[in-house]
Amino acid sequence: MPMATPTSWAQEVITCDLCVNPTQQFCNSCQVSLCVECVSKHVENFKFQTHDIVPFTKRKIKLVFSDCKIHINERCEAHCQKCNVPVCLKCILGPHNGHKYGDMSDILNKKKRCIRRDTQEIESSIIPRYKKKNEEAGKKISIAVTKFDELDKEKEKHRKSWHQEVDTIFNNLGSLMNSMKENLLAALNSQQSKIKNQIPDMTQTVQQNKEILKSNNVSAVTNYKSKLKEYRNMPTDIDVKLPSLKTNTVQGRELSLELGEYKASLTQTTQSSLTEEVSYLSLEKLLKQAKSITTIPTGLDPLYNVACVGVDEAWVSGKDKTIRCVDIHGSVIWDFATSQDWPNDITVTKQEELVYSDYNNRTVNIIRHRRTETLITTPRGWHPDKLCCTKSGNILISMVTTDFSQHKIVRYQEHTVKQEIDRDEDGEPIYKGGKYALCVVENNNGDICASDANADTVVVVNKSGRVRSRYDGTPARRKKSFNPRHIATDSMSQIIVADKKNACLHILDQNGQFLRCVDNCGLNTPVGLSVDSEGRLWVGLALSGEVKVIQYIK
Repeated sequence: MPMATPTSWAQEVITCDLCVNPTQQFCNSCQVSLCVECVSKHVENFKFQTHDIVPFTKRKIKLVFSDCKIHINERCEAHCQKCNVPVCLKCILGPHNGHKYGDMSDILNKKKRCIRRDTQEIESSIIPRYKKKNEEAGKKISIAVTKFDELDKEKEKHRKSWHQEVDTIFNNLGSLMNSMKENLLAALNSQQSKIKNQIPDMTQTVQQNKEILKSNNVSAVTNYKSKLKEYRNMPTDIDVKLPSLKTNTVQGRELSLELGEYKASLTQTTQSSLTEEVSYLSLEKLLKQAKSITTIPTGLDPLYNVACVGVDEAWVSGKDKTIRCVDIHGSVIWDFATSQDWPNDITVTKQEELVYSDYNNRTVNIIRHRRTETLITTPRGWHPDKLCCTKSGNILISMVTTDFSQHKIVRYQEHTVKQEIDRDEDGEPIYKGGKYALCVVENNNGDICASDANADTVVVVNKSGRVRSRYDGTPARRKKSFNPRHIATDSMSQIIVADKKNACLHILDQNGQFLRCVDNCGLNTPVGLSVDSEGRLWVGLALSGEVKVIQYIK
């Protein structure tokens, strides 16, 4: 209990520990300040104990020892060094007879010295360092935003000087630039958030420690757990490398531009030569051999869905009610239970809010402030399945009828249906009916890519819903038939598809043309798939319940 010194007593009114009235009495037995009205209440609440009630000015300060858990009405005034537990006199004569004991006062003083050192370092050293890092992160974000704004203006200036036929180059450039910006800002915002969120926690810890130091309560002191090691481990700085846009124009002969590793040049103003150049450049950035960065156990059996959050975290779910957020080291950061048997799919918004689909209740839900809110309820007879949050803030939902005879993709803007994709120009179904889910993702150019496991095909449609391409896995020349599951796209607009039966990933260009397979990273039954802000693939393995983090581009 905090105790005022004579100096502070002259400056402020000390209130009753049971209410807000001024203190008039004091219980020497329990070390509790009381007003006249609360004396009887205190005695009644602890009627099996003796109480020495005296005027507050005649109080006697002493340690408040914890009650013995074995012997009623006995206080633990010593500490058994062999068993590492507080003990009373009867314990010493009984079950702890012959053991070595420590004086509780000495233990208390030693613990308080430790708390005092921790508190001083956190308050005087660590918190100022965090505040400085927070300011530095803010400056980096401001510089990055300004630089990317300048890049965007410069891009638009050069766009006007190029012929209309080369608009595709600038569209690709804009998509890459936005992706680079989003990835960098996501990393910087994530770092700043981690730094910023620690400051209130450390401030609260300092306040709590100061209260403990004032307290004479043994339990409050002995139960203290130091957070100093956690606070000393400051988040690693992010090396900010801002790109520059380089252009060169030779009138009538050549047009070229460069942003980072992206290069484009045009010697003849034909669409075919442009497409071949962009496809070649995308292939050039792929590593010759993909490599596994780490393997994360999730405890899910089986594991179905993976949705990355920023750099080193991802949401995962399987065939149970629990959705978990894990980091790249395998630690569970947070989890919560849904109302159904298991979520059909999970995704993350631009604001890093978790969204999941509830097949049985026909709802798509979002987690805000650790509470579930319903965003969308699908029409009767249609159930939500797989999800994708787009860069524009819309949600793409693949839906299936109750009898699994029809599949379609619906675009929602908040609660309003903006687009339905289910029929081609001839009125024929784009997607095949069947029991398997239709996985969906939006590419950087606005194409909607779907993995149709009922037809063993990847279907790419443009913004208007017109079919651009179909991929059936034949160019990959795998031993077993193509079995596509989850699908993702990366910063180069490449399409990545998990092939469950063949234990590999198919990488396609934005036109649905086969580039290569990733089959060297131990991908047994890959189903879940997501790309983090550093361009690494997080692959969920159904049977083992593990997530493989894979690097496949430079």
